[in-house]
Amino acid sequence: MTISSIPFSRVYLTGREELYMREALRTRQLSGDGPFTKRCHAWFAERFPKAEVLLTTSCTHATEMAALLLDIQPGDEVIVPSFTFSSSANPFVLRGAHIVFADIREDTFNIDETTLERFITPKTRAIVLVHYNGVGCAMESIMALAHATNIAVVEDNAHGLLGKYKGQTLGTFGTFGLQSFHETKNITCGEGGALIINDTQFVARAEILREKGTNRKSFLQGQVDKYTWVDMGSSYLPSDLLAAFLLAQLEEIDKIQAKRRAIWEFYAQQLAVWAQRSGVRLPIIPEECEQTYHIFSLILPSEAARLALQRSLKKHGITASSHYVPLHLSPMGQRFGAASCPVAEDLASRLLRLPLYAGLTEEEAEQVITLVQNTPLFAREI
Repeated sequence: MTISSIPFSRVYLTGREELYMREALRTRQLSGDGPFTKRCHAWFAERFPKAEVLLTTSCTHATEMAALLLDIQPGDEVIVPSFTFSSSANPFVLRGAHIVFADIREDTFNIDETTLERFITPKTRAIVLVHYNGVGCAMESIMALAHATNIAVVEDNAHGLLGKYKGQTLGTFGTFGLQSFHETKNITCGEGGALIINDTQFVARAEILREKGTNRKSFLQGQVDKYTWVDMGSSYLPSDLLAAFLLAQLEEIDKIQAKRRAIWEFYAQQLAVWAQRSGVRLPIIPEECEQTYHIFSLILPSEAARLALQRSLKKHGITASSHYVPLHLSPMGQRFGAASCPVAEDLASRLLRLPLYAGLTEEEAEQVITLVQNTPLFAREI
């Protein structure tokens, strides 16, 4: 098996992960909601002062909690962008929902807000948004539509921790926000997530669902003399060992983001002339969005050009990656009927993501850039 000399992604260690995990081991309190989980929650309380944030074992599990809290029932409809990961839809499918796939915008790859109204029916219960690359969706118009129709908005913000739209933090607009701390994300603990609750009416039940459907938190707070099974639920609490690792990352988020930004901007600057000459589109970031530098993508002139560049980079030990297969084209997605998402289909076939992680050096980025610029893209040259 060939090991890439420049991988697509690599975890950046701040230097305190092992220290905190050893401290957690010394306490011998390793299950969920231990001392390090509480410290992570305190960090989120400072950054999200108007919301309740609960750590979960994954972003997928945070989405499952959102689906349970919204009481999604069989036959309910949930609108989801086709250009996303299966985890944006699966938790609602598990509740029996019918998924309605929406197309995306050409510029940001986010859900096309101008098409949403046409998908709304009396059965619509939720709109799932994905802030692709940590670039905010058009939240003003989406929230106006949601309020007018009394439909919940769930923000899949797996890419966008602390990203902003018109100065407001992503994940704080809708009923719920969802975060990921998967190994490939800017901030990680290997596997992990968080549920951001922006409507206080859901907080008490969320704590029960997260604790296997029991009122254990009330017991720990001395409100009841024993705890018992009071609702449906599951085990959504991450180990305190994972929280220890995550805390070390959260404390250094500004440093990590600065490193990613430097690489992202270096790519953008060095590839600008080549991109214009080659008919390649670089990322578009609207003025109202403060992104998180999660992805640096190229939109190649054709699928053939994307494949040619991807193979050339791989040949030289550099891993570049395409992204989602639009969900409406997947075997599972087709169970929900035909959907028209031509923009998602087109962009998905031509998109290529370059290596981007906090530990990527400028010299390594220069190697990537040189190979990108020297690879023939057009059919007559392939």
